[in-house]
Amino acid sequence: MQQTNPSPTPTIPEVEEEFSLSGQLLSLWKMILYAFSKWQLLAIAGVIGAILGLGYYFIKPVIYTARITFVVEESKSAGGGGSLMSALAGQFGVDIGGLSGTSGVLAGDNVLQLLKSKSLIKKTLLTPFNPIDGDTAFAKSTRSLADEYAHVYGLDKKWLNSSKVGRAISFKPGILSLPRTEDSLLQRIIKKITEKELFIAKPDKKLGFFEMSTSMRSEALSALFCTRLLKTTTDFYIDTKTRRLVTNVQRLQLKADSLLFALNRKTFSSADANRMLLDVNPVFAAPAVNAEMSNRDKIIQGTIYADIVKNLEISKTSLIQETPTVQVVDEPEFPLTDNANDWWLTALIGAALLVLIAAVIIIALKK
Repeated sequence: MQQTNPSPTPTIPEVEEEFSLSGQLLSLWKMILYAFSKWQLLAIAGVIGAILGLGYYFIKPVIYTARITFVVEESKSAGGGGSLMSALAGQFGVDIGGLSGTSGVLAGDNVLQLLKSKSLIKKTLLTPFNPIDGDTAFAKSTRSLADEYAHVYGLDKKWLNSSKVGRAISFKPGILSLPRTEDSLLQRIIKKITEKELFIAKPDKKLGFFEMSTSMRSEALSALFCTRLLKTTTDFYIDTKTRRLVTNVQRLQLKADSLLFALNRKTFSSADANRMLLDVNPVFAAPAVNAEMSNRDKIIQGTIYADIVKNLEISKTSLIQETPTVQVVDEPEFPLTDNANDWWLTALIGAALLVLIAAVIIIALKK
């Protein structure tokens, strides 16, 4: 007789519990109540957090932020009045557009990148340090901004006790060519400033306003570095934009002075030749020819001198138009803004953070 296998019992799928927001809130409230039931542990955590907060308050270095706002007024464009000046200069054989050399390399937002140039920051750090700019002791200072930076951040002591350096390091103001060790250490300072302490922005893309700020541990150092960097960059910016025009003006000025000297000599020579005609025998024609040649040379030199002077004045006018203006709107004012909070606020934040961490640990252990 054949035995039949019983059919397997069908499995009943588990029913997932329905999600309830009120239930989740109730569960959360129970966990909070449980955490507060351990108020002794939370109180101890709060006291420890307050102590740690006070310790951080006294250990944390104060950072001072110097902020400067400036506007860059670009040179006049080739259109409008510029085209009229170019047309006028073209009548005398001078190409103002070619002499200006305004290719736009330093125009617009490129100023932002220029302010972060390592060479300009290096030149700024190697300027004399004096908390009062304009003082007579400023030029006599033997300490540079780089020396003050190393002193404020304790780098001078670190270098002195280092096995690789092992000596006192000094950055003399105005000396851009440094030994290998000094230059390497200065490059580290420049890198730190560029990455963490120098901030440059353009608040409104439609306007020509720029904002630069420096955040350092010394109030005087932060303000001096900010203002000096802008001045160094401004001088480089204007010199680069107007270099070709300045060279052309100097060349024309030298030519005009030389022609004026020659014209004055020719004027005296022509006057002597004309005076000799009064006493000469009319039979001899040579004196008359000499007088005529002298007058002709004087007229030619006078015409050339007049054209050179016209070109010189046109170039000077173009130089004035092409020279950009960097106008400071807001300068750093003492006392500078710092990141220091009140001691009680720091202690309160430390206590709140540690109490929160302790509560999370208590709830986690209960589960």
